[in-house]
Amino acid sequence: MTSLFLLEPENPGAAWAPFAGAAPLSTLRVGGWTAAERWVRAFGSGSASGIIASNRYPLPSGSLPLVDPGEVRGPAWIVDVTFAPAIPMRQVGGAKRLLFNQRAVAWRLDPGETWSGPHDSGDGMVIDGLPMQGAWDLVTALEKFLFSDTLADLERGGDSAPDGSIVIGNPAAIAIRGATVEPGVVFDVQRGAVILEQGVTVKSGTRLEGPCWIREGTVVNGGAIKHVSVGPHCRVHGEMSTTVINGYSNKAHDGFVGHTAIGSWVNLGAGTITSNLKNTYGPVRVEPAGERFDTGRMMLGSLIGDHAKTAIGTLLPTGTVVGAGANIFGAVRAARYTAPFAWGDGEARIDADRFLEVARRVLPRREVNVDAQMEASLRAMHQRLTGGG
Repeated sequence: MTSLFLLEPENPGAAWAPFAGAAPLSTLRVGGWTAAERWVRAFGSGSASGIIASNRYPLPSGSLPLVDPGEVRGPAWIVDVTFAPAIPMRQVGGAKRLLFNQRAVAWRLDPGETWSGPHDSGDGMVIDGLPMQGAWDLVTALEKFLFSDTLADLERGGDSAPDGSIVIGNPAAIAIRGATVEPGVVFDVQRGAVILEQGVTVKSGTRLEGPCWIREGTVVNGGAIKHVSVGPHCRVHGEMSTTVINGYSNKAHDGFVGHTAIGSWVNLGAGTITSNLKNTYGPVRVEPAGERFDTGRMMLGSLIGDHAKTAIGTLLPTGTVVGAGANIFGAVRAARYTAPFAWGDGEARIDADRFLEVARRVLPRREVNVDAQMEASLRAMHQRLTGGG
């Protein structure tokens, strides 16, 4: 059986702020699936075998194992997690490499062959997909793939909209898989499918416009929700458009969030609003940690790292980057860049003990236990991102 290993970038750099260092990039949601799930589906494999990463930090239980490059042996495929393959992917046959615009994005190891790093040797086969240059391309991937991802996943079936719902478009583009939908919910599937997974609850007063994929245990408490990929166990309300949420996060109140990528365990205070378009309609730049990147996008809201929190009424300018663990309050209009574990709008930082104290309150609310392994993972994340203890 051929194994599948996910190759993390050696140095993601500021372009992948605020997600790099908080968790492997392979865990980020790229379209309808995480990067790891996307590659697994592209190859038709049952699961990935591990993550090749230079950071040797502990991860929560249930995560894919981190492996040293020298431990990886064929038969196997090693794939670049900063490339998002289009699905379905062509049959790879006997190719040694998969290529996009002459760039190798995956490498095959023959039985017994060991992994020695990316290379440009061997027969290559061209595939389609999206090379992601930075965290902003999580929004680009959503635009490029969510329509086809949800359409492909409709093959798994599901119930149609229940009585009392309002359906605009083809009812066959709705898949409800053990979700609860209150009367009065509007499903607009003229531009894409709507998929609701096990344990999702959608309250009356919600308008869901496809493509839209909402994962297990999430509660939608009303509002206009369109073109979103929402990870498990979230709380969603208000106006949301073209946004990806990794999971376990709260956008539970009014306030527009658009063209935005949100990590895990984020809490957006009531009235938090993102701007996703400059007054000039010009291209958006992001400026994390003193660096500047041209995203090539006209519409880009915010990039919000894991465990970040905003106070009520927070205004996030176009192209804002909020570091992991940051707690934004004080100034109503946030800075274009907030460092990881910032406390308020000054130079203060949240120390590791205070961060863990909050995590011990927050995570059990989603029935996630902060055991010794989880605590070590969170403490290691704080140290990586702050250089402290």
